[in-house]
This record gives sequence, C-alpha cells and structure tokens, in this order.
Amino acid sequence: MEIVLTGSIAFDYLMKFPGYFEDHILPDNLDCLSLSFLVESMVRQPGGIAPNIAYNLALLGERPLLFATAGEDFAAYQDVLEGKGVDTSGIKLIEGEFTASFFANTDLANAQIASFYPGAMASAADLSLNDLEGKKPELVLISPNDPLAMVRYVEECKALEIPYIYDPSQQIPRLNGDELQNGLDGALALFVNKYEFGMVQKKTGLSAEEIREKTQFSVVTLGEEGSLIYQKDKEVDIPVVTPDNIADPTGVGDAFRGGFLSGYAHGWELEICAEMGAVAAAYCLEQEGPQGHSFTPKEFVIRFREHFDDQGKLDELII
Repeated sequence: MEIVLTGSIAFDYLMKFPGYFEDHILPDNLDCLSLSFLVESMVRQPGGIAPNIAYNLALLGERPLLFATAGEDFAAYQDVLEGKGVDTSGIKLIEGEFTASFFANTDLANAQIASFYPGAMASAADLSLNDLEGKKPELVLISPNDPLAMVRYVEECKALEIPYIYDPSQQIPRLNGDELQNGLDGALALFVNKYEFGMVQKKTGLSAEEIREKTQFSVVTLGEEGSLIYQKDKEVDIPVVTPDNIADPTGVGDAFRGGFLSGYAHGWELEICAEMGAVAAAYCLEQEGPQGHSFTPKEFVIRFREHFDDQGKLDELII
C-alpha cells in the first residue's frame, strides 16, 4: 500500500525530572503558576510524529513516504531514515530555518510537560498533495503539523478522493471546532487518545456516537488500559502488551500508529492492526526516545504470538 505520512519532523530534547510534577503544582494558584524543574539528564533524539510513525512502519517492511518540511540541520537525520527504508523524497528543506524542536520533561510517574518550537514546520502549508509525483497514494495520514497545513491536506484529500486518517491529537488546541469537524467529515478514520477524544467532542459539539458515525472506524488509545476500536456497529477492547521495563514514554502513540498502519496496509482485521500497535508500543516503551527501539519482522511476529492469535496472517511479514 502506498502510504503518505504528513506531520511534524522534529528533534526531541528529552529530560528527566527525579521527582513528581504533581508535588509541585498548587491547584489553588494556577492563575500565577511559575515553576522551574532541575533535571538530571538530557538527550537529543531524532523525532517528529511523521518520522516516528514511518520508522515503525519501515521496521515492519513498509516504505512510507514522508511529506513534510525540515530545516537545514536535517541532512544526517534524513540519511538515517533512508537507511531504515523510509522514503524521504517528499520532504522539502526550508532555507534559513532549523528543524522543529520538541522539549519534553518526564517525571517519575512518566507524566510529561512539553514545549514545541515549529521552526521549518511553519512552512508545511506551502506543500501540496497535488505536487506528489507518481501514482496517487492509497492512504494519507494527516497527523499534527502546522494547523494551516492540516486544514489544506484535508481539503486536498477530499478533492483528490484519497482516503485519509485524521489524527489531530496534539494540535486539537490550535484547531477550531469547524476545522475539526471538517477533518472528521469524509475521513476514513480518527486516531486520538482518550483525553483528546473528549476535547474533540467539546470543541465540535458532537457526541461520541456522532463522531463514530462520521468515520468507518475510530481508534482511541487509553494508555495502560489499552485501546478501543469504535465502529458503527461495535466496539472492541485491545489490551496493552506489558513491556519488560519502561524507559521512556515518548513516541509510544506513534509506535502504536506504525504497528496499526502496517496491519492495515496488509488488509488485516482492525483487531489485529490494533494488537500490532500494542506490540510496537511495548518495544518503544522499553528504550529511550521514539526511535531508540528496533526489531526484525520475525522478532515482532514471535512477540506478537506470545500475546495474540493472528491465525498465521503475520507470516506475510516474515516472507
């Protein structure tokens, strides 16, 4: 399946706070909140939602196309992605700009406080899906990016009749209710976490049932509680795969999406897709950074079958 991934490309600056954020937040004084956390470590990792998802797809044998903007400091990162099997030909380098940067501070409870500098991502709305060379993609993922770019890609997918998955997640605060509803109208699917699902409902005025009616399916991740697949006629609970250890939660949702999309690209049942997402998420949790983990398709299949029954379908990954 020809999959195009739109979304942020970024470098992640990951910090660890040796305490709990909640111990330092005074609920009665949120109007004058002023906090500084002394961290014990910091690492710089390649990241960004689109490359994180692409990385996991590539580990499973897919070659997704990244369609996004990056800065002049992207060359080494681009070489790594290409080496992993990601098609970076759809990336436009923006002169005089840095690649976007994500600054995340994680405490002992794996709670995170984060900031995001858009950099070259601010030019993403200048890209058009109409300029893609070759055959029309079979699926586009519209994930967090410059808000104007997300709005543009929704309209272009509709005009070009390209199926798209709508994944507004971190950009929900920057999108208004009409923009979110327009993204849902005509989408193949919606991807959000539990909190984001509530935010979409609040900003659009739509109920959960009304949102479900707009798409063929919705996937809502629930953290330690697993994930839910909503379809018009049913909903399915998918449990987590318990990681051997928890090193870093950054990029876990992206890993889930990568695993899910790999199964979807093979035409497998949505339950298997979500189960693949759960396995990929466990791998990600066990290592530092959103692309610090690695596995071969064979290793992935073996681990999958320790938790789920694919009835032999995942043999295609190994072949």
